[in-house]
Amino acid sequence: MEIVHGSLAPSAACVGLLPGAFNPPTVAHLALLRAARQVTDAVVLVVPRTYPHKTFEGAPLAERLEMLRRLDPELPYAVALADQGLLIDIAREFRRDILREADVHFVCGRDAAERITAWDYGSPGEIERQLREYKLLVAARQGEYSPPEELRHGIAPLPVETAEYDEVSSTMVRQMLANGHDAALWQPFVPQSIRELVQSIYGR
Repeated sequence: MEIVHGSLAPSAACVGLLPGAFNPPTVAHLALLRAARQVTDAVVLVVPRTYPHKTFEGAPLAERLEMLRRLDPELPYAVALADQGLLIDIAREFRRDILREADVHFVCGRDAAERITAWDYGSPGEIERQLREYKLLVAARQGEYSPPEELRHGIAPLPVETAEYDEVSSTMVRQMLANGHDAALWQPFVPQSIRELVQSIYGR
């Protein structure tokens, strides 16, 4: 794993990792970043080079990283590039390359948490074992997440005001730009700091 923006203090004990495609980043991503920054020592936005459930399509890697660098000029956070896309691999890369002793918390919404815990990892009980190496911080998204009893030791709620962002997605923003929608329709779903960049990348 390589830090490409910002830095982490060696003393950061609790680190929030927010992985994603960020194609493009949305106000929902920014809300998660800000919320996680309130409950952790540091937050890292992680872009994997490969994904376990999708191909790398859309904006090139360099442009995604640039959007993340500009996401919130006022907030301290880092951006990192990971080789793998599964959470367990990202957690291990982070500890191997960045902070060996960090307590890793992955930041996500309810929908992502359900995918993570229901994923077929190839062996029974694998997600329970993984949650001994990292934890999940889960924000409500179209409802609260209620984890199975056997997983609750590794999952905690993330307080965040996301109700107004429940329907926001990168796919929606891309489609609106591709269909030539007026800027007034898509801009509210994209952080102000990157709107011009998003227009130049996806509106061409």
